[in-house]
Amino acid sequence: MSPIFEIVDDARIAARALGDRLAGMRHPTLRLGVTGLSRSGKTVFITALVHALSRGARLPVFRAAAEGRIRRAFLTPQPDDAVPRFAYEDHLAALAGPDRRWPESTRRIAELRLVIEYESRGGWFAGPRTLTLDIVDYPGEWLLDLALLGKDFARWSRDTVAASRGPARRDVASEFVAALAGVDPAGPADEETARRVSELFKASLAAARREPFSFSALPPGRFLMPGDLEGSPALTFAPLDLPEGFVARSGSLAAMMERRYEAYRDHVVRPFFRDHFARLDRQVVLVDALAALNAGPAAVEDLQTALQEVLEAFRTGRNSLLSHLFSPRIDRVLFAATKADHLHHTSHDRLEAVLGLLVERARSRAAGLGAAVDLAAVASVRATREARVAHGRERLPAIVGTPLAGEVIGDQRFDGETEAAVFPGELPADPEQALAQAGETEMGLRFVRFRPPVAAPASDGKPGPLPQIRLDRTLEFLLGDRLA
Repeated sequence: MSPIFEIVDDARIAARALGDRLAGMRHPTLRLGVTGLSRSGKTVFITALVHALSRGARLPVFRAAAEGRIRRAFLTPQPDDAVPRFAYEDHLAALAGPDRRWPESTRRIAELRLVIEYESRGGWFAGPRTLTLDIVDYPGEWLLDLALLGKDFARWSRDTVAASRGPARRDVASEFVAALAGVDPAGPADEETARRVSELFKASLAAARREPFSFSALPPGRFLMPGDLEGSPALTFAPLDLPEGFVARSGSLAAMMERRYEAYRDHVVRPFFRDHFARLDRQVVLVDALAALNAGPAAVEDLQTALQEVLEAFRTGRNSLLSHLFSPRIDRVLFAATKADHLHHTSHDRLEAVLGLLVERARSRAAGLGAAVDLAAVASVRATREARVAHGRERLPAIVGTPLAGEVIGDQRFDGETEAAVFPGELPADPEQALAQAGETEMGLRFVRFRPPVAAPASDGKPGPLPQIRLDRTLEFLLGDRLA
């Protein structure tokens, strides 16, 4: 993108931000972004958050709710007519209906507006107040794509090819790397070569995301969820093996790939940044740290890289008039380690400490961060309960739930209807030790996937509040100051 177009883009961001700010003076509004890295439960989190607020769930750490100051919370039409609505009712029906199934993951941006009526505690503004919460749901891959705005094609190619050749991805990227050896970047542009190399690159990304690898840092994100761009030139490119100082000549394969990379940044990444990310006030990033610990050191290192790229996107500082007008304005970021209900409560703080260490390591590499950051180990919908089960002469802490059909514990395969007690193991007290032992049997972690819990109906016959772990703490960090 030329400098003049970047100036125009910045001006559009500033104008939109000013409009949002003026509207917020009349009707206080908070735009909350929610995203997740690699199957971390983003759809369930949003559904549980809205259900808890709108159904008056018991949330002792969330002070506005614990003090009885939230009068009601209800959904209203969202403000952005061109953005799909988050299908809250469908997702809740999946979770709390008779089938008790986890809802399908969302693979595009979606939005939901929740109006919260509350009583302000005191001061000049004591009395009835309203906060409008606009929840913006988007794939984690889109957030990681923002790192591409700071990389030209040559740098992105060198970084990506080096990662593909590294020990972590060598196996999944072997066909792509082998194909690069036969490609001359300075050779003539050829559509068939571009398509073939691009498909091999996309296949390596898809394989890296699946178990047992469970990698997260896999941009370009639309390669994994192309939508209506599938087959377009903007999604038909790949990194090339470029020597230092290489200059792509007009008409070469490298020039073709570079042009398509720039088209991806201009027509996919920049519009997301301009129209959505730059308008967010606060952000939740959901992380499946347990999957990385299970997968081993390569997945842990990849997760740390992803967190670093996430933090780079949040180099925003605290809100001020200038930051509202001329830069992204996110002032609070919550990193949440999901699936805490897969562990006994004695390991919840340890899971949080593991995530904290990963974020701190990533933060040390990402300079200039000003947003307030918090951490939590959560289960937005708790699928298990805890018990102590006899094991020989001992009574060991266990979790009890209904494993999904096809899950296996020992030599038993479950039918999706039978409850089971599982000894999940425990994380080491030292998070450094937990990361060092990632993927090793010494840690003794055992995970199975469970069905959602049975939702008890409320007096009106609708699903009552769902059990959760530390959802109230996340709400206090994200909304507490705005509901004081």
